[in-house]
Amino acid sequence: MNKIKIPHALTLLFVIILLIAALTHVIPAGKFERVLVEGRNRVIPNSYAVIQSTPVSFFEIFKAIPLGFKTAVNIIFIVLTGGIMFGIMEKTQAIENAAGTLVKKLGNEKRYLIVFLITFFYGFLGVFVGYEHNIAMVPLAAVLSIAIGGDLILAAGISVAAITVGFGLSPINPYTVGIGHKIAELPLFSGAGLRTFLCLLALCMLALYNIRYLKRISNDPEKSLGKGLDEKGIKLSKEISEYTITKENYMVLAIFIIGLGVILWGVFTHSWYFTELSAIFLMIALACGSVSRMNPTVFSETVLESVAKAAPGAFMVGFATSIKVLMDMSNISDTISFEMANVLQGLPQYFAAVGMSISQGVINLFIPSGSGQALATLPVMIPLGEVLGLTRQTTILAFQIGDGVTNLVNPTLGGLIAMLSMCRVPLNKWFKFILPLVLIILVLSWTVLTIATLINY
Repeated sequence: MNKIKIPHALTLLFVIILLIAALTHVIPAGKFERVLVEGRNRVIPNSYAVIQSTPVSFFEIFKAIPLGFKTAVNIIFIVLTGGIMFGIMEKTQAIENAAGTLVKKLGNEKRYLIVFLITFFYGFLGVFVGYEHNIAMVPLAAVLSIAIGGDLILAAGISVAAITVGFGLSPINPYTVGIGHKIAELPLFSGAGLRTFLCLLALCMLALYNIRYLKRISNDPEKSLGKGLDEKGIKLSKEISEYTITKENYMVLAIFIIGLGVILWGVFTHSWYFTELSAIFLMIALACGSVSRMNPTVFSETVLESVAKAAPGAFMVGFATSIKVLMDMSNISDTISFEMANVLQGLPQYFAAVGMSISQGVINLFIPSGSGQALATLPVMIPLGEVLGLTRQTTILAFQIGDGVTNLVNPTLGGLIAMLSMCRVPLNKWFKFILPLVLIILVLSWTVLTIATLINY
């Protein structure tokens, strides 16, 4: 894994930007007609038409970058406010003391069990809560990972990867499965049994993968992919046996838990999103600073220090979003979807489902929103699937696999970049860690997909 040479994250994203810009001069612009259904634009099948090409100029490549930051401002700000909240909580030592005390009570010899259980915990957050809504939970994994002898890469593995897999393969994902079932006119979340099996199997493989990584770096710290990453404020400052939780720590943790409860209430009852979550993060930070009697000057300095640590991740979110801006400027997303569908028409039935998931994975790079991709591609893919002999349920499963699994390595997905930044893990190091697992989960998913085709799922 250490032999894989991947460019710096910033370099990688800029190369992708240049590649997309070049494609706008090769791929013709095109559009599907869309109709508004329940407040969402849905593609009308067989409505694709070529339009006047709008390739991006050299100047527009660089213009897309500030436009990307403008588009992603809500995600950028939640990265900053999340960093502020955890910076204040770290300053109170509540998180460190809680993690140290947990490891002391469970015993360090049970650290592999801890990794297994925590991976599933974060996975279930992805299944039941959502994706970006869990961003506040990610830094907790960083502290816990360091406490059990892991590193920041392991922290991302047990939190970011688990949330991504749980959300992407969730049998009740409202943005992919839910919208897909509405488009296909199937009972909502029907066929959940096979989806649940695949989701649990993928989370199990992830947990074992994380345990294997922890064993490897425990036996040889030089094999850690997290070498050189900034662990300041995360790394434990004393021996495990010395940890205890103070009254003030309990108050800080209680404020955090109450804040998460308020966030979940707002998300599920009032459709809160990034702006409201950012506001709650700031309120939690202020409350935690108050109950810990933090000096106003110390509080202010901690806020600015936290912003400085979160700034690189926030920058990467805006930079990655400029890729989507280029796609919108050039009108080639629909063309890519249309051509992918045409390629699938020549495949035999038993390869069609796998081919469909691969095509959705490619499209995911250009349309990173699960709901957006469902609305843009499923009205085309569902009729195509029936022509190829696939049930509607199988087509939606193929779509979910293509979208959900590739989210683990999608550099245009703002939520992924944001959560990795909360673990202080750059994209290039993340790719080194996660790429082998992506291949494993894809093979497992394609096996399940083939079974689904055989049984007319």
